[in-house]
Amino acid sequence: MSTQRVVVPDVVIVFAGDSGDGMQLSGMQFAHVSAFRGNDIATFPNYPAEIRAPQGTLAGVSSFQLHFGSFEVLTPGDTCDVLVAMNAAALKTHLHLLKRGGLLILNEAGFDRRYLRLAGYSENPLTDGSLSGYQLIVLNLPQLVGAALADTGLSVREKERMKNMFVLGLLAWLFDRPLEVLEQMVTAKFSARHPELAAANLRLLRAGYHFGETSELLTPRYEIPQAPLPPGTYRSISGNEALVLGFVTAARKAGLKLFYAGYPITPASEVLHQMSTLLPYEVYPFQAEDEIAALCAAIGAAFGGHLGVTATSGPGFSLMSEALGLAVALELPVVVCDIQRAGPSTGMPTKPEQADLLQALYGRHGEAPIPVIAAATPADCFQAAYEAARIALHYMTPVILLSDAFLANGTDLWRIPDPETLPPITPPFATEQHKHNGTFYPYWRNEHGVRPWAIPGMSGFEHRIGGLEKEHITGNVSYDPANHEHMVRLRAAKIERIAHEIPLQTVTSGDLEGDLLLVSWGSTYGAVASAVQECRRQGLSVSHIHLRYLNPLPRNLGELLRNFRRILVPELNSGHLTQLLRARYLVDAHPYSKIQGLPLTISELVELIQATLRHG
Repeated sequence: MSTQRVVVPDVVIVFAGDSGDGMQLSGMQFAHVSAFRGNDIATFPNYPAEIRAPQGTLAGVSSFQLHFGSFEVLTPGDTCDVLVAMNAAALKTHLHLLKRGGLLILNEAGFDRRYLRLAGYSENPLTDGSLSGYQLIVLNLPQLVGAALADTGLSVREKERMKNMFVLGLLAWLFDRPLEVLEQMVTAKFSARHPELAAANLRLLRAGYHFGETSELLTPRYEIPQAPLPPGTYRSISGNEALVLGFVTAARKAGLKLFYAGYPITPASEVLHQMSTLLPYEVYPFQAEDEIAALCAAIGAAFGGHLGVTATSGPGFSLMSEALGLAVALELPVVVCDIQRAGPSTGMPTKPEQADLLQALYGRHGEAPIPVIAAATPADCFQAAYEAARIALHYMTPVILLSDAFLANGTDLWRIPDPETLPPITPPFATEQHKHNGTFYPYWRNEHGVRPWAIPGMSGFEHRIGGLEKEHITGNVSYDPANHEHMVRLRAAKIERIAHEIPLQTVTSGDLEGDLLLVSWGSTYGAVASAVQECRRQGLSVSHIHLRYLNPLPRNLGELLRNFRRILVPELNSGHLTQLLRARYLVDAHPYSKIQGLPLTISELVELIQATLRHG
C-alpha cells in the first residue's frame, strides 16, 4: 500500500503525560530534529512545579507544545494539529487545544479505571463516542514496548519509562523527520553513562518509526517544506542557553573574564548549569549560599575588573534589592537577569509572568536608577544579554535584563552571528589620562558621565569604596546635603544619556499613525506581532511597537505614541507598562492584562483588536 503524502505549511504538536513520561525530552528532541530539517520552530514547555507531581492527576500533567513550519514561526500556536496524550488526565487538560478533525494519539493503558477516576471522567472517552470528531489512534504502548524489548532483560518499570521513544519514532515517520538525527541525539544523551538504556531507547525509536511504515493506521504522511531563512548557520536554542552564550561572547569581546554567581531557583537554575560547562572560555561559575551572596559576589568580581553576572527569579530578585543599590552607588558593571515567573511568593514557579517590571524599575531604596532591557524571544536572549553587558561596561552601571519562564524554557531557531559583526565593547579602565596633576580622582567623569574603572593593583589609583555617599570628583565620604543631591542627579543623568545611544524606536509593523497601536515588551512579542499582522491582512488600521529598552525609554517613543487614536498594552501582569506610559507621556493607554501563568494567544489578541476598533 502506498502512503499518500500531503504538503502542509506548518504543524503544532502537543506531547502530554505524567511528569515521568518523558514529554519534555520527546518534545525537545522533535524540536531539534525539526530545526535540523530546516523548519522554523517555537516551543512552550509546560510542567508542574513538583519534582514528581501526583501521577495521573490533572495537576500532575506535563506537556510540551511545538510549532514548526515553512515560514517565520513566532508563537507555539494557539491550537494544535496533533495531541499525544499518555493518560486520561493529559487528554482532559489538553483536548480543548486540538482542532476539530485533528490527530489524537492515545496510550490505551492510561485510560484504565484508576486513571479515569483521577482525571474525573465518569465514562471512558475511548468508548463513549466523545472523540468522534477527531482522527483517533489508540496504541497499546505496554504491549508494543514489551514486544520490542522482550529480550533485553529490562524490568517492566524500566520499559514503561521508555514508551515516549516509541511515540517519538512514530511521529518522526508521520512528519518525515530524519531518523538518523534522532538516533544521534538519543545516543549522545544516554550512551556515556547508560549504554544499555541507549540501546533500548534506540530500539524503541526504530520500532515506532517502522510501525508507522507498516501500519495502515496512519495516512496520509505529511511534509513541511523548509522555511526561507537567510543564509547562515542555525541551531535550536532555549532562552537560558542564549543568555549564557550572549554573556560569554560579550566578555570575550571586551577582553574580560566572566564571573557568574547564582543560587538555584526556577526557572533560572539552568543558567548556572550551562555556565559550569564553559570553564575553558574563562568563565568562572560560583554557586552562592543565597541570592544576596550571589549578587554581592558578582559586585566583588566587577570591582576586581571582571564582568559580573547573576540570574534569578522574582523571590531572589527581591532579596537582591539592597545589593543593587550598592552597585548603583559604586557604579560598577554588573548584570542581573530576572527570569520572571508567576508570583507572589512561590506562586506558580514554572509558569510565565511579567509582573516584575515595576520592581525592576523602582524596587530599591533611595534614588537608584538602573538601565532595564527585555528579551523578546528565546533566540533574542543572546542579543539582549550582549547588549546588557555592553551597556553595563560602557556606562559603568548595573543593568537589569528581564526574561521569563516562557523565554527561558522555550526554544527558537537561532542564526549564529559572526562575532566580528557585533558592536565593540571597550571597558573604561583607568589610565594615566585619568590623573590630574598626578592625582587620581575616581569620580571625574567623561562626556557620558562615566567614571573610570580603577581595579585593585593599579598603582596610584587607590580609592575608597563602600555604600556611603561619595564626594563628587574626589570619591571621599561626604555628608554634605548639596553634594548628595548633586551625586544623585549625576548618576541619574548618566542613565538618561543612554537614550541618546540606543536606537530610535521604530514601528514593528504597520503605519506610523492610525486608529490603534499595540505596544508590547518581552515575551509577548510573538503573539502581538502575529495578531497585528493577521488584522492588517483583514484591512484593519492597527500597528505594533515592541520595546526592548524600558529604562531609559527610546527618546522618540512619546512622539510615536501620540500619532495613534488608541493605544493597547498587552501584558502578563495587571498593567505595569501601561502605568509607565500614561505617567511618562500622558497618553490614553489601556491595558490588556492576562495573569494566568500562560502566554498570550494570537486569537485572543485578534478578537481584542477587532472589538476595540468596532466599538472605538
